[in-house]
Amino acid sequence: MRGAVEGLGTPHPLARQLPAMYAADEFAQRLLAALDDVVAPVYATLDNLAAYVDPRLGPTDFVDWLAGWVAATVDQDWPVERRREAVARAVRLHGMRGTPRGLTEQVRVAFGVTVEVTDSGGTAWSPTPGADLPGSPQAEVTVRVRPEDQHMVPLTRLRELVDANRPAHVRYAVDVAGVGATEASTPAEG
Repeated sequence: MRGAVEGLGTPHPLARQLPAMYAADEFAQRLLAALDDVVAPVYATLDNLAAYVDPRLGPTDFVDWLAGWVAATVDQDWPVERRREAVARAVRLHGMRGTPRGLTEQVRVAFGVTVEVTDSGGTAWSPTPGADLPGSPQAEVTVRVRPEDQHMVPLTRLRELVDANRPAHVRYAVDVAGVGATEASTPAEG
């Protein structure tokens, strides 16, 4: 919680801005000194604003607030460094949303595990008209997670993450080592 910081000075004391006739007024000087104590954290915050909005440097509670600015999915139970990484990478991950690479990064950041994402699609060309298309006709993505401890990746949370970050028309399956593959979806109705 930001607030008064004992002994924190201000670069612009209010008493210096008074007309000369108040310079000798002891009450005015004490009143403005008290206001300087209140305003000093504001100056300190504004002078260091770049550090506040950098998730790698900002105070922990401010990083959690920044998560809302960039729509980062963070869990309060995560270690601070993992929350900082999720916030720092959120904008870039939003740009890759719906791609196998983006899904891989989302799962890796959320659970801190090795991830393999397999996509059924593909591209190719052929000089022969009517040649077979690459991939399978049913769009599907499979997410395989191999954690050191199978309880470190809650299956329900993994399904929610994959469901939120896959293309709406693509079916998905998740596979967590020790739990087995789980068919979890059909394409969204739209």
